[in-house]
Amino acid sequence: MPKLKTIIIDDAIPFAKEMFNHLGNIQLIPGKAIDANIAKTADALIIRSRTQINEALLADSSVSFVGSTVVGLDHVDQDYLKSKAIHFYSAQGCNSNSVAEYIITCLLILAEKHSFDLTNKTIGIIGVGHVGSLVLKKAKALGMTCILNDPPKVQQHPELSSEYTDLETCLKADIVTVHTPLTVDGDFPTSNLISEQHLLNIKPNQILINAARGGIINEQAWCKTQTLANIIDCWENEPEINETLYNTATIATPHIAGHSLDAKIAGTEMVYHTLCMLWHIEPKTEWKQALPKEPEPYKFNGNLNQQSQSKLLKIIQHTHNPIDDDLAIRSKNIHSLHKKYEDYRRNFPVYREWKHHTVILNTEEKITNTLIKLDFNVK
Repeated sequence: MPKLKTIIIDDAIPFAKEMFNHLGNIQLIPGKAIDANIAKTADALIIRSRTQINEALLADSSVSFVGSTVVGLDHVDQDYLKSKAIHFYSAQGCNSNSVAEYIITCLLILAEKHSFDLTNKTIGIIGVGHVGSLVLKKAKALGMTCILNDPPKVQQHPELSSEYTDLETCLKADIVTVHTPLTVDGDFPTSNLISEQHLLNIKPNQILINAARGGIINEQAWCKTQTLANIIDCWENEPEINETLYNTATIATPHIAGHSLDAKIAGTEMVYHTLCMLWHIEPKTEWKQALPKEPEPYKFNGNLNQQSQSKLLKIIQHTHNPIDDDLAIRSKNIHSLHKKYEDYRRNFPVYREWKHHTVILNTEEKITNTLIKLDFNVK
């Protein structure tokens, strides 16, 4: 009988035991606690962003597979894994829709707070990949004018060049949101992409958003940049985030934009299927019986004299409200903030993406069409 393989899994990964239990001996460990001693006898590691994958962790281990259920790559030394023939898989795109929904919700919150109409606003989307393309789709559904910047994409697809612009032009938009990976080398490094010099040209009526990775926008310069609003979900040195920058944020959240239950499940399932394929084991579906039921339909009885934008916000906030995430860590004490940051991430409330919600409403066709374009089920 072959030896039972050992799989170490970050205990913050939902439904991991139900999904992977037929593949071997499952050990659920907090991501930060996975060290060289724990990894030593493992055959596979299934991790999130809190585990640093490098030689120090794996040098004396028997690990042959590392699967990351999140999209970030800066916690993984891929060169080392390649040199040791350790198969690496990252669930790219798994949380894209969750992040895009977070962006749109925050924009509707700001529109309500500052009494502006999003149809009159331009949005500059820097990085039009998994997340950026969905932000583009949803922003268009709201009637916004979209300005796009993605040099790597244009290099790969020159026929798209007329649809894209340079970074400086994109940074002139009313709203600027970044959706690139964090890279320090290659033809198009993104570390410090929006530099101190770029931020000198930002106007006080603009909105800046970072729900990609800390370090893409120069944080030291951002602290001193006057804007209408800052929406910040991703920070350098998490959870020891910049106190000054934190105090500038209209909405400050602890890197949870991609934390919908659907995003987490998708990331786990993508890694699961890859490991099954590598180990030549047929995937199972019984784990799906552990999933929660679909949310109850939401009957909207709003004031029909309100603007559609306001009504749309009320419906969307019923599914998930980033203001709640902001308030959960909001603190004047930076040490308390750092603790709240990690605690909230580990105990993040369960919520489902818009496609899992049915809205029952009687209102004008305009908002009904918008809801459908945003993937709600409308009755």
